[in-house]
Amino acid sequence: MTPLRWTLGLLGVAAMLAGARLLVAGTPPGTPLDVALWLAGAVMAHDLLLAPLVLLVGAVVWRLPERRALRGALLTIGCVALITLPILLRPGPPRNATVLRLDYPLNLLGVVAAVLLAASALVGVRRARRRGDAPNATGPGT
Repeated sequence: MTPLRWTLGLLGVAAMLAGARLLVAGTPPGTPLDVALWLAGAVMAHDLLLAPLVLLVGAVVWRLPERRALRGALLTIGCVALITLPILLRPGPPRNATVLRLDYPLNLLGVVAAVLLAASALVGVRRARRRGDAPNATGPGT
């Protein structure tokens, strides 16, 4: 194993030990039972919802000619949606009105549109390059 891999592994173990220490100490955000329930919910959400959804989308997309651009776009959109999900699902007004002043649903749609536009442009450029690189049957040498 490389030194970088060892370093990253040791940093991960240190982070887990720090988290375990905080869990045992019972410091906020909750009791060890609250954290265990949250972790169990996260595992269930991943195994019962997220992983099957990713596999289903992969099964649908794998035969498409431009699957790389589509997979990149879907991965980016999924990450952005997961990051904004807590803000979008939080009930009630924010505790500090100056923190969440933006229109998050509209901004999420804007980011999704921008990612899809960029992926479409990438597909268009790749298709144009392929057409331009194809030999011309009526050109010189025929």
